[in-house]
Amino acid sequence: MVLLHGHLLSSACWRDGGFAQTLADGYTVVLIDALGHGHSDKPSVPAAYQQERRAGEVVAVLDAIRAGSFHLVGHSMGGWTAVGLARAIPGRLLSVTLGGWNPVQGIAAGLPPGVKGPIPFARVLSVARATAPELVSWVTAENEPGLRASWEALDDLDGAAEVLLECGCPVLLWSGRDDPRGTSMQTLADQYRWKMLWTEGDHLTVVTGHGRENAPLVRQAIEKH
Repeated sequence: MVLLHGHLLSSACWRDGGFAQTLADGYTVVLIDALGHGHSDKPSVPAAYQQERRAGEVVAVLDAIRAGSFHLVGHSMGGWTAVGLARAIPGRLLSVTLGGWNPVQGIAAGLPPGVKGPIPFARVLSVARATAPELVSWVTAENEPGLRASWEALDDLDGAAEVLLECGCPVLLWSGRDDPRGTSMQTLADQYRWKMLWTEGDHLTVVTGHGRENAPLVRQAIEKH
């Protein structure tokens, strides 16, 4: 079971909320810090954050640990990266779960009515510092360019729905009940006949605050496919 975290987080979010530990009974759980985050490198070159390269880095980690086929769970930015993996190595995926991520609308799915994107990274960082300073306490002037490039790369949504439809494995969309993205994700699930799972929490706390209680529900939904 490979877990990919969201923007401004790190793989630690899966452990801190108890999500990873809950899945460890029966699965080998793989946690990876995304480029620009956690303990991974933080280059400032925008090209490094393109979806194809990001997916390739995850594949390199999985190859290094000799992981064959696997279930893939991506939250937020991790969902965007998961689409890249579905494009690159569809034959190795047992299932794909996108948490808090609309693969067609991307970031725009989470914007309030009447607000149009794109949302500049400077604004994202400013809001995070005002409302959740602990989330971005690690961000410095040195690593900020990489995070900006990582954020801007999320606008690449080209062909995502088609990739998921053609990957040959079950697709699950997962949203917290308090995440504004959920409604559009439900519409997308109905349109493409993907399974939709609603659990407790908002965009962030589905993992960080309710991970221990939500993980069994995600696991059950995956295994029912």
